[in-house]
Amino acid sequence: MENSVWIKQARVEDVPQLAQLFNQYRMFYGQSSDLDGAATFLQERITHKESTAFIAYSSSEDRRGLGFVQLYPSFSSVSMQRLWILNDLFVTTEARNHSVGRQLMDTAYRFALESGAKGLTLSTTNDNKTAQRLYESLGYERDEHFYTYELYFKG
Repeated sequence: MENSVWIKQARVEDVPQLAQLFNQYRMFYGQSSDLDGAATFLQERITHKESTAFIAYSSSEDRRGLGFVQLYPSFSSVSMQRLWILNDLFVTTEARNHSVGRQLMDTAYRFALESGAKGLTLSTTNDNKTAQRLYESLGYERDEHFYTYELYFKG
């Protein structure tokens, strides 16, 4: 599978395929299936240039979605440089253990580098050891200096 993976930046016309993967990703994290909501959300992010997503396909001909990575733009005030938040990484069950996640991560890295960004930042759950091993094998370092705080609004 590794040699036949084809990765491309998602455009508006890719939203139906991306939404299928995004919906699976959300269900993986315990959300209810909402394919229409996923498509609307992604359409808005891509149309308004609020995110950049890359889709991994089985091949340029077959176009069976294997996974995706989604980046959101941010900035570092201290360094006055762009950052990318690697917010979402998902690989379908059948494509896992075939380096699809690593290839998507490499694509995100190249994109961030080419955009002149200072770097990439990401987070994962404490118990997602598979993702932690992947990130650490790619040179990501766990932050030992800052605590993360969150405030969510009900509604």
